[in-house]
Amino acid sequence: MAPNPYLLAADNPQGLLALLRDNPSLAAGQDEHGYSLVHAAASYNHVDLLRALVREFGAPVDLRDEDGETALFVVETVEAARALVGELGLDAALRNADGLTAREKIEAEAEWPAVAEYLRSLETEAARSAGSAGAANGKENGAVETGLPPPPEGLKVTMRTMDEAEAGEQPPDPEFRRRIEELAAREDFQTPEGQAELRRLVEEAISGQGFSDERSVRPRQD
Repeated sequence: MAPNPYLLAADNPQGLLALLRDNPSLAAGQDEHGYSLVHAAASYNHVDLLRALVREFGAPVDLRDEDGETALFVVETVEAARALVGELGLDAALRNADGLTAREKIEAEAEWPAVAEYLRSLETEAARSAGSAGAANGKENGAVETGLPPPPEGLKVTMRTMDEAEAGEQPPDPEFRRRIEELAAREDFQTPEGQAELRRLVEEAISGQGFSDERSVRPRQD
């Protein structure tokens, strides 16, 4: 009887490598539930086997099981997670059939906190990089620095100066500035959720809805 490659992946990675050299097509195989040798190697923390499956035998690193989950969803160590994402190029932002990333599922199940923390650090770094890139692009395109974050994509804001007669004595709403600066400081600012919140704040300001209970309105002068 031929050896079971999934059992070898769990208990005998060297034996599996020998089997793969005789039959390389097994590397990308999946069982009836979509479980692959990549999943198995990651789950059992056989990092050298994981590297060989992807680099030597060409198994796709982003194979998904029947729940839409990649091998990152089953890792139990930071070492395996780092090999998948940092070395082999797996996208940590991929979501399963329930709409969760690997980090979100691991946190929800309250398992492997070190792995969850590592994945969260990747998200934070990606958000910072995106923010820095956006700021650099704005400067290259001649954008004026205002101290406020850029508007969400698709929302056009026109800025101009006002003379004293037009502006009167009405100061900028400090509550709006406070809320938008707090939003810009959040770690999720560059995410779709953060940008949606920014859009809501800006649209409220444009529509004339006030933020401060103490905001005064000048009476109309005929």
